[in-house]
Amino acid sequence: MTSEETVTPDRMNAFSDGVFAVIITILVLELRPPKEASFAALLELWPTAISYAISYLFIAIVWVNHHHILRFADVATHRLIWGNFAHLFAVSLLPFTTAWIARTQLGAVPVAFYAGDFFLVNVTYLLLCLEAVDRSAPHKVEPRARSMMRMRSFATMAVFGAAGVIALRYPVGGMAMICLCLIVYLSPGAPGTARQLKSLK
Repeated sequence: MTSEETVTPDRMNAFSDGVFAVIITILVLELRPPKEASFAALLELWPTAISYAISYLFIAIVWVNHHHILRFADVATHRLIWGNFAHLFAVSLLPFTTAWIARTQLGAVPVAFYAGDFFLVNVTYLLLCLEAVDRSAPHKVEPRARSMMRMRSFATMAVFGAAGVIALRYPVGGMAMICLCLIVYLSPGAPGTARQLKSLK
């Protein structure tokens, strides 16, 4: 039986890194070269290229933010462990949703499902924030910074939810909203969190 004494944040991080590596590998394996040897045939694969590039960037952003948030955890509690598994599950759906978008050339339902997966990733990331920062190590991050982290998660969840609804009628518009939302997470954490973490080491 898994216990908090046998699973450390470092061990959980190492396991998560392996899962991220597998997810990226599966994502790459979904790429299929065109059957014809022409630039025209290559250009026809633009939905595949766009969905792959967005998904790859998103996985990279999730990985950076995942590592950032787990640095605050002092103990791998049961809540943190299961929250991490839920987060990895949400991320593991990306190769499937990416392939669906590519094969349907930005179909309405696939893009909406894609936005829904992003929404789920954000929900589970918020759970990690609540457990790793608010519950495990509130002394490492000032209240204002913690509040900003939660507000960012709720705001992007709202945008991803709206993107899913809009995608059912305007798939390209939904995809554009997803891309814009990713920019918010290029810098992990909130202002002041990195400085505080460094000072406590």
